[in-house]
Formats: sequence, C-alpha cells, structure tokens
Amino acid sequence: MNELAWFATCPRGLESLLAAELSAWGADSVGAVPGGVSFRGPFSLCYRANLGSRFATRVLLRMGVASYRSEQDVYEAAYALPWHEWFESKQSLRVDVNASRSPLKSLDFATLRIKDAVCDRFRAERGARPDVDTRSPDVRIHAFLDAREAHFYLDTSGEPLYKRGYRKDSGEAPLKENLAAGIVALTQWDRAEPLLDPMCGSGTLLIEAAFMALEIPPGHARGFGFERLRPYDAPTWKDVRDHALSRRREAAQLPIFGRDRFGEEIAKARRNLEAAGLADRIELKQADVLETRAPAQTGVLVTNPPYGKRIDAQESLAQFYPKLGDTLKRYYAGWRCFLFSGDPQLPKLIRLHPSRRTPLYNGPIECRLYEYRIVAGSMRKRPRQ
Repeated sequence: MNELAWFATCPRGLESLLAAELSAWGADSVGAVPGGVSFRGPFSLCYRANLGSRFATRVLLRMGVASYRSEQDVYEAAYALPWHEWFESKQSLRVDVNASRSPLKSLDFATLRIKDAVCDRFRAERGARPDVDTRSPDVRIHAFLDAREAHFYLDTSGEPLYKRGYRKDSGEAPLKENLAAGIVALTQWDRAEPLLDPMCGSGTLLIEAAFMALEIPPGHARGFGFERLRPYDAPTWKDVRDHALSRRREAAQLPIFGRDRFGEEIAKARRNLEAAGLADRIELKQADVLETRAPAQTGVLVTNPPYGKRIDAQESLAQFYPKLGDTLKRYYAGWRCFLFSGDPQLPKLIRLHPSRRTPLYNGPIECRLYEYRIVAGSMRKRPRQ
C-alpha cells in the first residue's frame, strides 16, 4: 500500500489551494480538476489530509474504474473489486452515486446494484454480508458515472470535512467551513494584520481565520472514516495527530474582529467561538455594518453580505448595496475589502470597481469573491472609533 490512488473533493474554485496543501504533505502526481484534486501516496497520507486540510470536503480512495453501458455492467465492475480486504462484514455501509451524462435511466437503481455487488462479493469471500445504514454507516462507498466509465471510491473521511466538530449554532444560510477557509486564504491575509467580518453571522469566517493564525488543524475535534478501515494503524495516526497539534500557536488575543447588526447572531457566533476554544481570542461586537468603523488603519475586511432571489429581498438589497459601498469608501481607506456574493447585481449596485473577481461555488450557486482596494488619498478624514 505504498502508492495508492486518491481523489479529494472540494468546493469549485478552491482546487489550486487544495493541490498546494496536498503537495506540501508529500503527495505525488497531484492534478487539479473541477471539483477536486487527484493524487497518489501511501494510506497514511489520508491521515494528514483528513486532519489538516482546510479546503477538502472528502478524501476518497480510488478503488477502480471500468467501462459500462448498463446497470449490469456497473454491478459486475463493483463486484470485481476487493471490498472485503478493506472493511469487515459486520460493519454497515452506505452507497452514494453521482453522475454526469450517464446513459442510465435511474441512479437509484444503479445505487442498489452497486450495494448488491458489494454485499454479494462479501458473501462469496466471507460467508456474510454487511448491513446497509443510510444514516450513520461505518463505511461509505462513492461511485461516479460519466458517459462511459464508472469510478468507485472508498471514503476515508466519514462525515464531510467541513463538519469540523465545533459548530453549535449556524445562521440562516451559513457558509460551509471549507469554503470559508478558502475565502480567507484567497484574501492573502498575512495572519498578523487586522481582519474584520462586519456581517459575521455565526462566525464561520472568523473561526477559520483563527484556526489558520494559530495553526490549529481543522479536524482536531472529530473522528474520521479511515479509523474503521482495515489498514488503519492507531500508533501511526497518533503520531500524525500529535505532530500536527504540537504546531499550534498560543495567542492571548488575535487581530480578528466580528461585528453583526443582530444580537442573536452575535450570541450564535459567541457560542461557536466558545465551542472552538476561541472565545477569548476574537473581539465580537453588535454593530450595524453601515455604521461600523475600521478597527485599525489598515487591514482585511472579508464578509458574506446577504443576497436573495425574492422580489422583496432584491428591492431591499438594491437599497443596501449602494450604502455598503459608501460605508467602505468613508470608513475603510487603506483596507483591502473582500465581498463574497452570489448576487450578480452587487458589483453594479455597490458602485465600486473591483480589482479582482474570483469565481467560487457555494454548493450549486455560482458566486464571486470581489476584491476592492479602498484608496486612502481620496477619502475624507474618518472620525475616531
């Protein structure tokens, strides 16, 4: 098992960040494609990737690939793989199938046939078959069907990696943690300069920034699927985890600031910060973004302003965005400001010229990370905070 084939999924737009992480951990043959990164390496590499990746969603072991035309072809391809060498018949499993341009009429039936193939192979090899558990399985199997080939994977993550294990409260539409980490990384924040989220909601951007600044591995508070696979080696995993945790930095206070107009959102953020062990590291205040002054002369502002598709939401935002642009011009001279949004009207209505637009996806929603460099020379003198 010195050289296995892997695929790590991630939000679209973060592939280059994920590829750089994997390369730094010694992965070979690293190649980014839309939605993820392929690479090669030993089984122990999945320990580091699951624990330490800020951007991955899942780390998948590539079991095999085969051509297909029918559900029976998919069954035979899945049956040919040595599932019994990777986990036990007493463990429960779940099968998930995704497809793009597949000729098959029913993905549900394809899922059933893969599950049957895995169980039939177990019965043939071990005399017993695993049970199916769609809610809390011991082992997850993933298949991807393109127009001609079926790709089979064994999931080493378990729950998706954006579930860091700390979240207690979320807002109405929280950012996934790995997408939030990617947004912070794309600002090129140096981890020492001030960082402000003036519409922080449940605090996801703040927490991910703090994890980066303190070099806290994002998966330190959770378990992983690889712990239930046969190659799992507990002493090696302990060494990997201990080494990662030994790199954590201590800081009484970080230059990270959170603001939100609504007290209930600040309360949610505070509970999440406490659960993440960061309650005393980040400053939180209830304040309206349109009245929020910069906490320092220069820094990085990064936020996910509201956006919506309802008519009343569109009308409200059409009034809000110009005011937000005026606020940035008035109070944030010398700052690099980043707005993450899926609203195509934002760049027109905010009346600022972005220096950079980075395409990203929030689930299926195509978004942009807009960078605005607020020039100090054209600003009025700002009142003191």
